[in-house]
Amino acid sequence: MPKHITEILILLYILLTLGTLAEKKEGKADNSNTNDDEQYSKVVEKDDEDPLTVLNYFISKKDELKINIDDNTVEEDVKDKEKEKKDGDKSLNLDMLSLTPDNWMVKLISQIQESDFDVESDATANGEAKDSTGADMLWSDPEPVNWEELTPEQRQDDSDISKETPEIWDSFKNANSNLTCKGALYTGFESLTSLVTLTLTSDTVASELLHALGFIHASGISVNASQAKALVHYTFGALGGNTWAQMILGYRYWSGITVANSCEKALDFYRLVAKKVASEVSLSGGPMVQRIRLLEELENAGYSSGILDNDLIEYYQLMAEKGDVQAQVGLGQLHYQGGRGVAQDPQRALHYFLQAADAGNPIAMAFLGKIYFEGNDVVKADNETAYKYFKKAADMGNPVGQSGLGLMHLQGRGVEKDYSKALKLFSQAADQGWVDAQLQLGIMYFSGLGVRRDYKLANKFFSLASQSGHVLAFYNLAQMHATGTGMMRSCTTAVDLYKNVAERGSWGEKLMEAHTMYREGRFNDAFLTYSLLAELGYEVAQSNAAFMLDRGELTLWSSEEEVLVRALVQWGRAAAQGYSAAQVKLGDYHYYGLGTSVDYEAAAMHYRHASEQQHNAQAMFNLGYMHEQGLGMQQDIHLAKRCYDMAAETSADAKVPVALALLKLSLFFSLKYFQESRWQEWLVLLNLDQSLGPNWDFYLVTVLVGLLAIIVYLRRPQPH
Repeated sequence: MPKHITEILILLYILLTLGTLAEKKEGKADNSNTNDDEQYSKVVEKDDEDPLTVLNYFISKKDELKINIDDNTVEEDVKDKEKEKKDGDKSLNLDMLSLTPDNWMVKLISQIQESDFDVESDATANGEAKDSTGADMLWSDPEPVNWEELTPEQRQDDSDISKETPEIWDSFKNANSNLTCKGALYTGFESLTSLVTLTLTSDTVASELLHALGFIHASGISVNASQAKALVHYTFGALGGNTWAQMILGYRYWSGITVANSCEKALDFYRLVAKKVASEVSLSGGPMVQRIRLLEELENAGYSSGILDNDLIEYYQLMAEKGDVQAQVGLGQLHYQGGRGVAQDPQRALHYFLQAADAGNPIAMAFLGKIYFEGNDVVKADNETAYKYFKKAADMGNPVGQSGLGLMHLQGRGVEKDYSKALKLFSQAADQGWVDAQLQLGIMYFSGLGVRRDYKLANKFFSLASQSGHVLAFYNLAQMHATGTGMMRSCTTAVDLYKNVAERGSWGEKLMEAHTMYREGRFNDAFLTYSLLAELGYEVAQSNAAFMLDRGELTLWSSEEEVLVRALVQWGRAAAQGYSAAQVKLGDYHYYGLGTSVDYEAAAMHYRHASEQQHNAQAMFNLGYMHEQGLGMQQDIHLAKRCYDMAAETSADAKVPVALALLKLSLFFSLKYFQESRWQEWLVLLNLDQSLGPNWDFYLVTVLVGLLAIIVYLRRPQPH
């Protein structure tokens, strides 16, 4: 092996993944949060993000890297890759990602062996590393992990890499079996392992640790923040199969955070995550992702979080036990699907559905069919029982039963495969608006199952199903837009759809966990969870993290400036995803100079954006005030009034403040008009001897007498 092969390979990788940082510094970013990210880097980050600095960081670790790559194998892999391209193979796997030019990079990554990849050079001899905020982080010597003792959830035996190159994957597992961190201790955290335990939740110990290190460097919670190092860790974790790291990179390339915007790269990463989410979707559709906004919850008394009150649930339980069929069906669906603050509970769902089915309810029968068709921890899959319940419900005209029966005929489960019967049953259910039937019709027309292949009809039914929020409908639409099947190819639309699917993964349940922590007063833990989800691209997590920083509810940082800068960055990222309240917050921060310098023009720009594109009443009001005062723009009373009027029309809550603002504006306008007029003429008019003549008092008495006579005449007694 050449003497400097290690440095050469690492240099190639760093230049490929981080070269875009230099482009980003030279050019102007397209996103509204770019300047805020730069400000964040200046204040929060303590080290240089230059790619060469990061390269030196890895070169300094060369003694800890053991890389064994045969040059001939590299050439063969490159040739194989070129042959695949010529053959037109469009299948997507990890070594086709734009970040991994050839299969040798996967092999390079799989050979990396290190025990303390993240510990800074100034760590103390006893293993304790202290960050600039005063929080202590304890890194203990890692203990070897027996790969065979790990649970299936902690491994990734079914990954693309493990199937295509099992010998490399085995090497990767063995090489990284000692990559683990016992825990992290943070001052102010209720749990000792809040940080690392939270991030180590997916496939492999190695890839999860890389993802954890990426988050640590990106957030700067325990070390000096470095977005460049974070990007490297995320990339290595993504190539190791870590779903969260893949999702983070998809979001970063989609929004242009520390990298140049690349729709195609975002598409590749999001497609990997969406594929995994789609493969795990059950007939229940999975639990709903609760997106509760802390800002709306505080400021809007009528805001509904969607969480069911415990007293209300207990009331329905009481009614169900008394034989109320509707209560039984409602509770059955709630426990079957989960959501609204209630966890999925197959046992309870089965209990309530059986009660309602005994009373002859077709909805309960249909859902019992779904339970027995799919099976779960409570009951085993039973095609015969599923068919019985589906048939009973379908005979009563229930669309859920019709759709379930159609699915059995489509797949040949317990009955003969019959596309004609399936099409008929799906059509009957779809005519009643049942979302699953619409999805299955889309699949039949897309694949040409029993019908002539028709992409337009497939798109129609997928779109109908997506309007009801079906995950697989979004996924299939994303596939069509990504490949240009039956329509013009649209990378942007495909990424939006894939992102929608990715955010419906099981990790979305952590939004509810974070909200529960917040309500319990565990602010640091709640913020940590929101921050991690914000890295994944959840807009509601970004705005909630910014909200907590804005209110000063955290004890992680002593510097108010750093807290405000972090809040500014999160508000900016949430605003870039279309949240109007975050756009207004950006305007406020620039108006008052919070986390940045006072910039009235920038404030007006954010207010204008929220006003014109998102119809935010608060932004309209603020813009009116700036027009009135001439802040960041030329003073214009007429435009100020127009903005105030628009705010009142947009929101009823704005009517009172707008009325007061208009009253103030009228007084100001009158005073200004009086000051600008020839006030001496007004004094002349007040001199009645000059304006009306010396007999003005006689005229006045005559007028008063006439008015008195008219009043007496009008009030005279009327004859009966």
